[in-house]
Amino acid sequence: MTLSASPLTPSPARHSLAAAEDSGAPLLRVSGITKSFGRHHVLQDVSFDIAPGALVGIVGENGAGKTTLLRILAGELRPNRGEVLLRGALGYCPQTVILNNALTVDQHLDYFRAAYSIESLQRADELVERLNFGRYRRTLVSALSGGTQQKLNLTLALMHDPAVLLLDEPYQGFDWETYLRFWELTTELRNHGRAVLVISHLVFDQSRFDQLYHLDQGRLVVAELTKQSA
Repeated sequence: MTLSASPLTPSPARHSLAAAEDSGAPLLRVSGITKSFGRHHVLQDVSFDIAPGALVGIVGENGAGKTTLLRILAGELRPNRGEVLLRGALGYCPQTVILNNALTVDQHLDYFRAAYSIESLQRADELVERLNFGRYRRTLVSALSGGTQQKLNLTLALMHDPAVLLLDEPYQGFDWETYLRFWELTTELRNHGRAVLVISHLVFDQSRFDQLYHLDQGRLVVAELTKQSA
């Protein structure tokens, strides 16, 4: 599926993902994305690929255009120029949780199961237990802490087993144990051939990434990875 300055419409996950893995083609290819708001140039000719099983990070200061880029990749925002190629289903975890305060955790899972057209909540149930918020399943979102809301946000992005995962400040509000579980999940996704993009203003544990970019004044440049010593 090729998109040029238009919202993403994910293609069927299983068939497209298998074809991409067989060929080694990128699951996400971003080419020449440019975005301006009036005279303010937010993104300028942004291009990168994410291969199956790769973890890519993009860092930048607040206001550097990170969230604008992610919204374009997720199909929420049109670029002025550029092309996005997506193979397989998309999972999107925005920085600001978009949840209904009047619904419980379980109600969110049920609604998203229907939206994703998946038959079972098995994957969602597994994620709820892994992220350790099962005791809140019947709790209204309005009564959840910010960290628990973020756990639900991440679960909703992962529960349909997407080929490509877009994460904006995904571990914001997590305690240390949940932070470590997040990276365990990320490793499993990579081992299963998924493509993961993490966008953050600051990246710790740089050795976990296959590629790291820095977004500076709308332009994407390769950042040097700092590997941890043994």
